[in-house]
Amino acid sequence: MSPSPDPASSFLQVNDLSKSFLLGNQTIEVLKNINLEVRQGEILAMLGASGAGKSTLLHILGTLDRPTRGTVFYESRDIFRLSEQELARFRNRRIGFVFQFHHLLPEFTALENTYLPSLMQKRPIAQCIEEASSLLSEVGLGHRLHHKPGELSGGEQQRVAVARALIHTPDLVLADEPTGNLDTHTGETLFALLRKLNEQRKTAFVIVTHNERLSRQADRSIHVVDGRIVNGRGA
Repeated sequence: MSPSPDPASSFLQVNDLSKSFLLGNQTIEVLKNINLEVRQGEILAMLGASGAGKSTLLHILGTLDRPTRGTVFYESRDIFRLSEQELARFRNRRIGFVFQFHHLLPEFTALENTYLPSLMQKRPIAQCIEEASSLLSEVGLGHRLHHKPGELSGGEQQRVAVARALIHTPDLVLADEPTGNLDTHTGETLFALLRKLNEQRKTAFVIVTHNERLSRQADRSIHVVDGRIVNGRGA
C-alpha cells in the first residue's frame, strides 16, 4: 500500500507511480516506481534525455493520462479515484498547460486565444475579456491584444500561451519544453517571466527542459533517466 501524503510538505504527491504500454506482445515500461512531491508555489525543473519519460510523467501530473500503478494526491485527494468527467472538471479549474508548440488557434487574436478557456467555463464574456486583457498586459502584450498568432513572434506566441494557461488562476502550471522552440535570449526572457509570475501569483510550475542553465534558476530540479528519478537539486 502506498504511504499517505503529508499535506504539510506538499500539495501534490506521487507515490510508487509506474506507467507501461503494450506494443504488440511486448510491455514497454515508460515510468518505474516514481516518487515525487511538488510544493505549493515552487518552480520544479525536470530534466532528462528524449524518451526518458518526462512528458509521460507530466501528462499524468496533469491528469491527461492515468498511471498503470501508483497514486497521485492533490491536497490529500487521490485524484485518479475520480471519474473522467470529474477529472476533466478538476483539470480545467486547477491546472494550466504550456507546451513547446503553443497550440494557439490561428484564426483568433491573442485576446481571444487567452480568454477562450474561461469562456468555455460559461463565465460572462465581459469578465473573460477583462481578465484576459489584464493577463496579456502582465506578460508584456497589452499592445498586441488584437494581433493574430501569425502576426506575433515566437516568444510573443509563447507569452500568449502562458497567459492562456493562467486565465483560470490554476494552482499548478505544467510546461513541457516551453523554451525549446525559442532562441537563447527569448528562452531566457520567457523563463524570467515564468519566475516573475510564480513569485507574484504563488503558482507552482513544473517545467520540463533540456536546458541545464535555465533549470538552475528553478527552486529545485530532478533528473529522469530511463523512467526513474535518479537525482535532483534542492530536494
